[in-house]
Amino acid sequence: MSIRQPTERPLRTAASVNRVTSAALVGTVIEFYDFALYATAAAIVFGPVFFPGFAPAAATLAAFGTFATGFVARPLGSALFGHIGDRLGRRAVLQSTVLVTGLATFAIGLLPGYRELGVAAPVCLVVLRFVQGLGIGGEWTGAVLLAGEHAPAGRRGLWASLPQTGPAIGFLLANGCVLTLSAALTEGQFLAWGWRVPFWCAGLLALIGFLLRSRVVETPVFQELARDDALARSPLRTVLRQHRGRVLLVAGAVMCTYAVHYTATAWAMSHLAGRPGFTRTGTLLCLMAAMTVMAAATPVAAALGDRYGRRRVGIAGCVAMGATAVPYPALLGTGGLPVLWASTTAMLLALITMLGVQGAYIPELFEPRVRASGTAVSYNLGAVLGGALTPLIDTRLSQTTGEGVPWAVAAYLVGVCAVSLLCLLRLPDTQNEQPA
Repeated sequence: MSIRQPTERPLRTAASVNRVTSAALVGTVIEFYDFALYATAAAIVFGPVFFPGFAPAAATLAAFGTFATGFVARPLGSALFGHIGDRLGRRAVLQSTVLVTGLATFAIGLLPGYRELGVAAPVCLVVLRFVQGLGIGGEWTGAVLLAGEHAPAGRRGLWASLPQTGPAIGFLLANGCVLTLSAALTEGQFLAWGWRVPFWCAGLLALIGFLLRSRVVETPVFQELARDDALARSPLRTVLRQHRGRVLLVAGAVMCTYAVHYTATAWAMSHLAGRPGFTRTGTLLCLMAAMTVMAAATPVAAALGDRYGRRRVGIAGCVAMGATAVPYPALLGTGGLPVLWASTTAMLLALITMLGVQGAYIPELFEPRVRASGTAVSYNLGAVLGGALTPLIDTRLSQTTGEGVPWAVAAYLVGVCAVSLLCLLRLPDTQNEQPA
């Protein structure tokens, strides 16, 4: 697919570059702070707060069920914000998504538990989680398009990787807050009100993100489309009619990154809860240390994609994820915290090798006039397929093995990685093309 390069690019000053990169990064940090916070709370808090009458294992499954609701909303959010991005501009998406997700997360922190509201409490939790998922459905797309379409030639991958560090940084901020409060408060205080504080902070973070994004100019690609009256009238319909096969292949390629991520974070923390040698504080510290390494490696993976081809680097990452998934369940509960950190770090490094190039690679697969819709729908469909049910599936598979090694979890991850690899092999290489 040959895509025309814009005829001109605006002059980049240090101030404009800083505004673009800051706006692209800060939004994904905030959005994934919200998403990671919910995942952590679902693993350790929401069971006793919103499902107190359930047995511990059943309460965890119920909490992860509400977690999946956010993924159900993501395709709807991708359709809505993808349309906005193709019709009104990438900047409009960025301003909208940060408010939608941030305010929903803030409201979760205000929500009374089951003992105060009864069955209305988990129902409201599901509704707010759904709204949160709507915002996330457009966030990543707006951020990577903002960075990638402002990027200088030959460095699109590196610029588009900046939003890709957001999930790791957001995870660190969210779990850092949870860790600090968990260590400073008693168990009763933490369950009563302490877990709510990080959710309240989301409101302030959303306001900061909105103000930063209000200062960013529209991308030169969208400005040119608008100037030439070349905007798609029905971008989503065009994508589904003309690029349906590509959407499905991209979704299949993306799904393994989400399956691996939520296995190594949400499920691992839940699986190790209460086991000798794995305190909540120690487990969170190990996961945060692994995510720090992942964040640092993100621009490295993107730079490799710029040099050697994004598809080639993505294939290497996909194979590495499948390979590291095999010993992971056996290592998870043995050797204590050092082994937990090492095994999780290995999985996340394999993950970022693939995820680090996706911010540039996926938009390159769609023509500029439907790029927001094509990228948003395909990426978020992959997120649903790989992430929505993974904590539930992992939890159920591990319960069938009792105290033994949950090899079924490894088999599940390897299977998902195999499907993603097949999809990735069917997608074209964009290394020698010059998309707008």
